[in-house]
Amino acid sequence: MKLLFDQNVSSDLVHRLSDLFPGSTHVKNLGMTKADDDSIWSHARENGMVIVSKDSDFQQRSLLLGAPPKVVWLKVGNCPTKRIEALLRERSAELHTFEEDRLQSLLILS
Repeated sequence: MKLLFDQNVSSDLVHRLSDLFPGSTHVKNLGMTKADDDSIWSHARENGMVIVSKDSDFQQRSLLLGAPPKVVWLKVGNCPTKRIEALLRERSAELHTFEEDRLQSLLILS
């Protein structure tokens, strides 16, 4: 499972979670820090990635357009990267199941 972390989460998560989500990246690593949501959406769809974001725009887009790509919406407010890492680790089995489920396009983690 490859995750594409949006600008609103730390790029440190790529390295911190590489054991669980190899091949993941951050928009910063792709030179897409100023990219619009359409570009990020297209990149994730074309590369088989799941978007991870705190931004409700991707949540709304997921409900409107469905998958691919799938979206993980982090409803965690302003919190340390360590907390987001812990949440993704704690829920990693659920994330992998979500990726395989053809009926789901959005997973909300809080």
